Amino acid sequence: MNPPSPPPTPLPPSPAHPILILIWDMCVITRAGSLHVSESFLLGIASDWGIGWTNGTGLDRTAFANPEDAERHGGVQFCRIDLYVERCMRAHRNDMENIFPFLFLGAIYSMTGPSYAVARLHFLVFFLGRVVHSIAYLLALKAPTRSFAYVIAQVPCVSMAIQILMEVASFA
Repeated sequence: MNPPSPPPTPLPPSPAHPILILIWDMCVITRAGSLHVSESFLLGIASDWGIGWTNGTGLDRTAFANPEDAERHGGVQFCRIDLYVERCMRAHRNDMENIFPFLFLGAIYSMTGPSYAVARLHFLVFFLGRVVHSIAYLLALKAPTRSFAYVIAQVPCVSMAIQILMEVASFA
């Protein structure tokens, strides 16, 4: 009589193919990035057209920074500085200064193979922080609101940078 054979050992779960993980991560960062770029694009349009969101005046601000634009839309008398348009331009510039580094960090971070839920949390916190920051900038809310939103939006960036550095250090 033959001795009983040992039970088969279960195979460890096979990880997903690295290319599939990379494609999935790129989809997540692309979606997050497109939300940020869309928000900043709207701020750029608001500053270019002089849209008055706070008082609902729409395109009737008729303030142009360049004389050639002013002449095309009514005359040189409209070549003036509008404080709200300047505020929109500063908000747009601030978004550009923060969104592009986020997109770079997010793309590299996605390639390190983070947990999907954690990556989404990073992207969501950054997005919500930037939206609150932009709204606080446009509506001229009191100072702590804008600063707090900025810090909240930078926490995921710092976290992603640290995790990227830890991943790179593990190969050294």
